[in-house]
Amino acid sequence: MNNFKNDIFYKNNLNNLYLDWLESEAIHIMREVSAECNNPVLLFSGGKDSVVLLRLAEKAFRPSRFPFPMVHIDTGHNFPEVISFRDNCISKLGETLIVRSVEDSIMKGTVRLRKPNTDSRNAAQSITLLETIKEFKFDACIGGARRDEEKARAKERIFSFRDKFGQWNPKSQRPELWNLYNTRVHPGENIRVFPISNWTELDIWRYIEREKIILPSLYFAHKRKIIKRKGLLIPFTNLTPAHPGEIIENLMVRFRTVGDILCTCPILSNATTVEDIIKEISVTQITERGATRIDDQNSEASMEKRKKTGYF
Repeated sequence: MNNFKNDIFYKNNLNNLYLDWLESEAIHIMREVSAECNNPVLLFSGGKDSVVLLRLAEKAFRPSRFPFPMVHIDTGHNFPEVISFRDNCISKLGETLIVRSVEDSIMKGTVRLRKPNTDSRNAAQSITLLETIKEFKFDACIGGARRDEEKARAKERIFSFRDKFGQWNPKSQRPELWNLYNTRVHPGENIRVFPISNWTELDIWRYIEREKIILPSLYFAHKRKIIKRKGLLIPFTNLTPAHPGEIIENLMVRFRTVGDILCTCPILSNATTVEDIIKEISVTQITERGATRIDDQNSEASMEKRKKTGYF
């Protein structure tokens, strides 16, 4: 029995030491951005990864205010729970949030969708983001992407260079040796910075558990009206109605990632606590985007194509 307790203590201690290392690296990266870049911004959506970024920013800069504003590119098709959480979170922090909408880009004519009311606006965020970068002359955008999410993101550097058109070229990224980062950009160019690149989904949840971070309720198991379609669970909403012949079921589900309603699917789950979610993730063999993002399943190259045109 004592050996079992010692094993648990040893394992927990190792996990905490590893989280300390990840946290320290992320804080170092954020401070590097603040010191080296002229006009940085933190991208905030209200999702778990961006909420973790907020906690890291607090640890990096409090008791001072953040040395950068935050930006949310709103598709207009976000889950209401996430938007409500976003606003409450920013209100408590007392920081500056800039919101720009894909809807505004549609009205200006810079974004054109074949079916504006039913097409996913996820990829269209790229254009709105580039317009926002140009409007405020941001030279660095801090985001919550992780390398374990998707193959294209695994290719990306922590400091990811984008040209004056906002494009990403995986073959022309800068070396990052000994934690030294090249932040030099010409006017019009920018860098996307990913402090939690080296984290996994499991690391994120263990950090959330340790730091007692509050998240949108969507991440935890709850009853929701669901449509089963092509092997995926589609949330029943006014944007995603049932097709003829489809059955609407009340199922216990949760979301592993949140985004545009039209491309984000939940999974079957009974995990109602962070501890339950950690246990669930520990044994799953499907990535979070592989299980829940319709737009990433169109082809293996879909994310890379979007990133080359300015996606996060």
